[in-house]
Amino acid sequence: MRNISDIIEKYLKSILHESPEGIIEIQRNELADQFSCVPSQINYVISTRFTLEKGYLVESKRGGGGYVRIRRLQLPGPSSLHTHLHETIGEEIGQSAAEGLIYRLEEARVLTPREAAMMRSAISRDVLAVKLPYRDQIRARLMRAMLISLLS
Repeated sequence: MRNISDIIEKYLKSILHESPEGIIEIQRNELADQFSCVPSQINYVISTRFTLEKGYLVESKRGGGGYVRIRRLQLPGPSSLHTHLHETIGEEIGQSAAEGLIYRLEEARVLTPREAAMMRSAISRDVLAVKLPYRDQIRARLMRAMLISLLS
């Protein structure tokens, strides 16, 4: 059985997908009631699964009428995707940012699940067993090389 975080994430992504503007507004307490969990569980899902690296912009307003607004960011078109990726990766990239980018490319169907899995394996800190900042620099070079090959 899937855990509650996976279920909440799937639900939020489904209503976000149905939104014509790619934006949803939710209230933490109402969503927590719907899933019989505490509001901090909703916070956890939003803060870990809806990050900027994964292609989401989250705005939050606290208080009585508070809400959370989640906006799905679009990847640039094919003509400027290479430039966007080069700017996003830069000269070095941390593992969580790299995994977020891979996740976003897989979700946008730019990468196949197999390609994404291979990339995640290659950029893992367990594989790149060197000290920082060299590890992040090597990871950036690997990411750029793999993406150029896959997207050309």
